[in-house]
Amino acid sequence: MEYDHSVIEELWEQYIKLCPSAPKIHNLLQDKGELRNDHIAFRTFSDHRIDKNVLSQRFLEMGYSVQGNYYFSQKKLNAIHLEHKNPHNPKIFISELLLKEFSNNLQSVLNAAIDSIPDKYWGNKDLIHKGRLWSNPSYSVYETLSKESEYAAWMYVYGFRANHFTIYANDLQFKGLEELNIFLVNNGFVLNNHGGVIKGSKSVYLEQSSTLADKIEFPFIEGVYTIPGCYCEFAYRYPRGSTIFQGFVTESADKIFESTDRKIQSS
Repeated sequence: MEYDHSVIEELWEQYIKLCPSAPKIHNLLQDKGELRNDHIAFRTFSDHRIDKNVLSQRFLEMGYSVQGNYYFSQKKLNAIHLEHKNPHNPKIFISELLLKEFSNNLQSVLNAAIDSIPDKYWGNKDLIHKGRLWSNPSYSVYETLSKESEYAAWMYVYGFRANHFTIYANDLQFKGLEELNIFLVNNGFVLNNHGGVIKGSKSVYLEQSSTLADKIEFPFIEGVYTIPGCYCEFAYRYPRGSTIFQGFVTESADKIFESTDRKIQSS
């Protein structure tokens, strides 16, 4: 199968429902250079029925191949990134929470949710955009999970979808990521400043920044509560040798993950 733009478009339409800031940012930047997508990120769990290898299937069919493997010790995650044979198509970043490294309570809640997924979705290449496939979440469970893992809590609520899209800042008419960030802040967007607004540096060939996740009113079992949804990321890449660096830096990505963390939003 060749590259399927409709898959990316469907993911985008699903994503902006949880990140209404993204199209606003795109409109704001449309006359500032080419708006190119650097990468799309997904989250999942380390159960073999729904893990990163399952989520990668659709992209492998579209001409992608795995180009990097990562481990996040603090977040207890494994991840891979995929690149397409056409470098202008977005990279794909898929992470998975290592369930066995968490408490029995967290494992019990999430294993029950995974077990309740209809069999037809286990190992299914279409899982990437199926959203939450278990019953309506409880806010008290969400709060309990978030104390141990914000990532787990986010997945418990939203399920399988793009967690964020990323604008490739190199193609914009700014001198660098710092100038772009100032422009965004001056236009009313709040950025994730945990670990500094810019994560990474020229010395590691990649700089990243992101908005804080948009606040979403979500209907839990107990009622409607406002929680983080999705966010928009920005990446500026530097040459490593004769080519632009295409990988990811775990120390930087670790802080980008926290764009959906309620504690960061309220600090």
